[in-house]
Amino acid sequence: MAMKRLLVVTLFLCHLLAGGASTAAPKVQIYSHYPGVYGQENVLICYVSGFHPPNIKIHLMKDEFPIPNTTTTDLQFNRDWRFQLTQSVRFTPQKGHSYSCMVEHSSLDHSKVVTWDPEV
Repeated sequence: MAMKRLLVVTLFLCHLLAGGASTAAPKVQIYSHYPGVYGQENVLICYVSGFHPPNIKIHLMKDEFPIPNTTTTDLQFNRDWRFQLTQSVRFTPQKGHSYSCMVEHSSLDHSKVVTWDPEV
């Protein structure tokens, strides 16, 4: 794991020194693993892609509060040096509550919030 991170950092620094890096805002998608049914356990997933530089914060939220015990994938990058990351958590959706993904990134003036729609 440490070797993989070292390789990513080394490649990233080489790319920066070559002058090829540019800032790119993240694209944010939030969805559930199974169709959204209130009262039934599910997995809430936030997929963030196309961003650069790689420093980013992702928060899965219930109403205005972070959901605990989330799992985040390893940072991945594409050939164009834009990155992607996924965060997920098991949850049981409850009627009357809002579920969202909040993303903080240097390319954004303020946090980007995308709300989950159980109908999608």
